[in-house]
Amino acid sequence: MIHYLEKRGSQKGYKIHLAQEVFQAGVLELKDIIAPSALKITPKEINLGEKILRSFFVISYPRFLTEEWFSPIINIDKVFDVSIFIHPIETATILRQFQRKVAEVQSQISTREEKGLVRDPQLDIAYQDLENLRDQLQQAQEKLFDVGLYITIYGDSSAELDKVESEIKSILEAKLIYVKPALFQQEQGFKSTLLWAWIFSKYIRN
Repeated sequence: MIHYLEKRGSQKGYKIHLAQEVFQAGVLELKDIIAPSALKITPKEINLGEKILRSFFVISYPRFLTEEWFSPIINIDKVFDVSIFIHPIETATILRQFQRKVAEVQSQISTREEKGLVRDPQLDIAYQDLENLRDQLQQAQEKLFDVGLYITIYGDSSAELDKVESEIKSILEAKLIYVKPALFQQEQGFKSTLLWAWIFSKYIRN
């Protein structure tokens, strides 16, 4: 009799446990509600549910930028995310790089002079900028930072994304700022514009 009751009790406990598992399996969590219905990553863009998104980043800046230079982009009436990351660079490291760069520019200038070519103003300006900045770094008057700017745009079709991307590129290139799509790195590019983007910013750098 006792064995029979113990067996009935264990079966009842198993049914209750099974019922709890079935109930918990049917309960929606927050991540289930906000998650997109589908995700497809391609080299050029990402299909996120019913939306398509594309990420790109800045690869080149001009010598000088005025205040509010990014305002025309922010004021575009489109849906997009922007992240800016600023990483300090060790002065000793950048000075070693500057030494090689100064030697390289000097060599180009000397080669043009030996060939009797007309001097290149861009090389002269680059040499002066490098020398001035190197002096200021050695005197601790300046500090360099590695700046990464990432943009993710959203649309309903690839054609819409092409139009928005062209508009953003035109605005930036008018200020001598050039961007590059995150080809084969769309996932990292997208994550770089999320709230927890600092984790992935190291994967795509200028």
